[in-house]
Amino acid sequence: MSTLPAPAPAPSAASAAAEATPAPAPAAPYRGRARGPRRPLWRTALLMAGVLATIAVFLVPIYWLFSSALKPRPDIYTWPLQWIPTRLTLDNFVAAWTSAPFGRFFLNSIITTGVGTVLEITLAVMCAYAFVFVDFRYKKIFFGLIVASLMLPGHVTLIVNYMTIANLGWLNTYQGLILPGIASAFAMFLLYQFMRTIDKDILQAAEIDGAGHLRRMLTIVVPLSSPMILTSTLIVMVGKWNEYVWPLIVTSTADMRTLPIGLQFLRQQEGMSNWGAIMAGAVFVSLPMLILFFLAQKRIIGGLAAGALK
Repeated sequence: MSTLPAPAPAPSAASAAAEATPAPAPAAPYRGRARGPRRPLWRTALLMAGVLATIAVFLVPIYWLFSSALKPRPDIYTWPLQWIPTRLTLDNFVAAWTSAPFGRFFLNSIITTGVGTVLEITLAVMCAYAFVFVDFRYKKIFFGLIVASLMLPGHVTLIVNYMTIANLGWLNTYQGLILPGIASAFAMFLLYQFMRTIDKDILQAAEIDGAGHLRRMLTIVVPLSSPMILTSTLIVMVGKWNEYVWPLIVTSTADMRTLPIGLQFLRQQEGMSNWGAIMAGAVFVSLPMLILFFLAQKRIIGGLAAGALK
């Protein structure tokens, strides 16, 4: 007697549903992030025109300054304007250097800018650290008074500072040029805003290990705040290098003049007849800070951006 084959089991509902479901389509290849709607052409053209106009406003005076310093004297007074020199010459730089003691002016500017910047940033770091990490009475009141001083124009304190320097006998001295300007509410406020982002648990751990305020500031806070410290240093340095009014009123001899005052001295020596030499003197004044800015512009922008993002 033959045996009949067993009937095949009926498919389950789950397998039937799986067979009925179509296979998923393969994923489309990644083509970069999705782009929004394109900007209209007229908006792009208007934006580019604004950028070019801004660049022209800043670069045309700088180009005219350097080109005039390198031009022969007839090219400066021609009309229409001679934008490209017919030939390059260094006679204007020689005339400017020999007409005024620019060597002494450079030395005075380097000393006052270097020493003044170091003292100002050191004081700003210490004040910012105290306001962020040290608890003392009336801290908010003192901080408010310092920030409020930013609203006052710097010329308000000129008479008081001059009388103080004169009574101390510091006219025509480096201490008279440097010391009245070492308190900077602007640099302190920048560093204060940055130091607020530092985790205080790190300093508490260092305090448990026996580190005092000075050690915590020098070994923890200052390294972490180095981007903003560098940015503040460069901003303060440019301001001190270009300072005009204070050196003008506390110095009366040529051997204590700084470069901005020296440029005015050169203009008085040359009068209105030799603009080439005056332009060359302006190059002496502006070139060091222009070089410094181009070398450190990424650090300046990076420090400000870091403080803004944090």
